[in-house]
Amino acid sequence: MHLIPTPEEVVSVLRETGALRDGHFEYPTGMHSNEYLQVPLAMRYYQFQRMFSVGLSRLLRANPEIRALVPQLSIVAPATGGLPVAYGVCEALRAKQVYWGENGRGNEPLRFRQYLEQHPGEQVVLVDDILRTGNRLSQLQQLLQSRGAEVVGLAVVIYQPNPHMHDFGSLPLYYLGKLEASYYADGARCELCKRGVPLEKVWT
Repeated sequence: MHLIPTPEEVVSVLRETGALRDGHFEYPTGMHSNEYLQVPLAMRYYQFQRMFSVGLSRLLRANPEIRALVPQLSIVAPATGGLPVAYGVCEALRAKQVYWGENGRGNEPLRFRQYLEQHPGEQVVLVDDILRTGNRLSQLQQLLQSRGAEVVGLAVVIYQPNPHMHDFGSLPLYYLGKLEASYYADGARCELCKRGVPLEKVWT
């Protein structure tokens, strides 16, 4: 195993653990795809959680500007699903703290736990398991910046962009593997539907 796992090693682990599946899937949005990825299925196993978290931490440490910030660096996830990665990265980096965003009630926007306050100039790396649309990560970035924090990087295990992915501009992006899935807006445009490939609906 390399100090930083290769993309091939990462994909191999995802397939071995059932986290990455090939087929014909429909997401809750109605979008169809030929791949379905659930990184938490791989994160069930300590050795793989460690492999991914340490790998991401080494990518971050390779940036001298981020490395200099580590003692005061906050690792922030957009939801609880990204916490195994966030805690692993924080431990490997020896960063200051970890916290995460939560859904508000009803249609309320993303928020933090009560009494959790950001201080002006707080340095933050956003961490999650997957980057697809980036909607929640974008909301998290805006929430942090509105409170005076500075987001200095974005780190994910897998970069799997779809056609609706948010543009993070010049924000540095770190990832261990990239997957190029085929996406279709709906069943009427789906090549897999046209070929009669059996469809499976997925939750997320």
